Amino acid sequence: CFLQTENDNEVYYVGVDVGSAGVRAALVTRAGLVVSTAEETISIWEPQSDHYVQSSTEIWEKCCTRVTQSVEKSRVRGIGFDATCSLVVLDQSFQPVPVCQDGDKQRNVVMWMDHRAEEQAARITNTGHGVLSRVGGVMSPEMQPPKLLWLKENLRESCWNKAAHFFDLPDFLSWKATGSLTRSLCTLVCKWTYCPPDGWDAGFWTNIGLEELLENNFSKIGSATCSPGSPLGDGLTQDAAAELNLEPGTAVGASLIDAHAGGLGVIGADVKGFQLPCEDQPLTSRMAMICGTSTCHMAISKQPLFVPGVWGPCLSAMVPGMWLNEGGQSATGRLIDHMVKGHAAYTQFPLTGENIFSYLNNHLSSMATSNSVDLLGSSLHVWPDFHGNRSPLADPTLKGMVIGLPLSQTLDDLALLYLATIQSLALGTLQILEAMKEAGHDIRTLFLCGGLSKNALFVQINANATGLPVVLPDQTEAVLIGAAVLGACASQDYSTEAMERMAKVGKVVQPDFKLQSFYERKYKVFLRLFAHQREYQALMNQRRHGWWEAAELELTLSVS
Repeated sequence: CFLQTENDNEVYYVGVDVGSAGVRAALVTRAGLVVSTAEETISIWEPQSDHYVQSSTEIWEKCCTRVTQSVEKSRVRGIGFDATCSLVVLDQSFQPVPVCQDGDKQRNVVMWMDHRAEEQAARITNTGHGVLSRVGGVMSPEMQPPKLLWLKENLRESCWNKAAHFFDLPDFLSWKATGSLTRSLCTLVCKWTYCPPDGWDAGFWTNIGLEELLENNFSKIGSATCSPGSPLGDGLTQDAAAELNLEPGTAVGASLIDAHAGGLGVIGADVKGFQLPCEDQPLTSRMAMICGTSTCHMAISKQPLFVPGVWGPCLSAMVPGMWLNEGGQSATGRLIDHMVKGHAAYTQFPLTGENIFSYLNNHLSSMATSNSVDLLGSSLHVWPDFHGNRSPLADPTLKGMVIGLPLSQTLDDLALLYLATIQSLALGTLQILEAMKEAGHDIRTLFLCGGLSKNALFVQINANATGLPVVLPDQTEAVLIGAAVLGACASQDYSTEAMERMAKVGKVVQPDFKLQSFYERKYKVFLRLFAHQREYQALMNQRRHGWWEAAELELTLSVS
């Protein structure tokens, strides 16, 4: 959508957000008002189970949107990029290198949600190296070291030996825009084990079998770094400016991971007058939740705090000079879609033009009559780790569980499963909050953004289950605001105060404390589901070992 501007003297910033399935761009004013937006879809390929790949060429082409057509180019002062923490592979000439067995050069991006490197991640965890303390003690297959190791071990000739540049996708975009190879601390610290001020740990890379990355002062993965929002190079190159419909030299800020951009776009909002427990408290009393395909939980601290199973502490990964802890759930929106669209009653959904989730929210309200919708989930329980647990258990091998399914498959049953899934995700957030609190965080308010923040039931249940108020941003596109903040900082029109001036409170959702006892009981069930899954695994492993021993004994006797 494009909206004509009214202030002929206004200056603007462009934010570009590359999500899992699409690219969005926004033109944003100094006050944080989104003036125009544009959106494009991008391809995702799944050549094998748990292998998800994309094309950096296609992604960049889709970034070249025309959100600036309603204003003079000279009024755009800066641009910032955010993207998923996916791995981009290029050769010495900066051309794509394939990351698939089929050798398709355009498929050169290993997506963040690609879990092909689970075995490599487990091996890295078993080294017990000191850098693991910065990732909650466990290396995730969603991070870059195990993905790099997988490429070396499985695609040595077609990929590894040809690769000269490994980028996090946000850094690829800023390089494409400016020609600068300087990496953002956000990506390197959060996903690559870089640790300022010491930098790369050569012993770690050698220990896990990637000693080649030490060559030329780590040139393949980044030898120059800067804080997010720092100006890169000389701004937009001639080519990039032409593609983006902007002027050459327009300031470009060092990038952010998409979730971190969302955090930047909401966490600094001025909350005066909203009677929130974080008012007159430091930013450390707030947690940003970026809720989309997955969910990221961002909390900052003045001093490094180590939270088992939670990534970080990462210095200057989101807010310069502050330490970041990042919890997360690997599948949230994706899980809700999976549960709803995979249910037999999904085909019974009335074709009224209403959004399926709005319909289910209204259907649950009609089922609840005079009681709270939440109470409908009393006898149906979900463990939500269908794609493994990112935090705080840090176990990618965990699976989903559903307890209490009936034989019927009506729309009522679908609505209840949808409700129980949302409740399980909210209880997963509570589990992350408790882990952070135990490590020293004092979080009093949640700040939500992303696609799921537009779902009123999802927002209310997160407030109810955690017992904390939820702040929603004034502008629904908080991630784009965060990306635009990077451009504002790079232009030097703002420094870190851009967070407060460009992010604003839109709505506050308070928890229903009458449901406190209900969620305390449901949380106990939630924790037991995990304990039971571990118990079942142990029982089956014991049975398998016993079977093998018996089989070996029988084979020995028959040979004798």
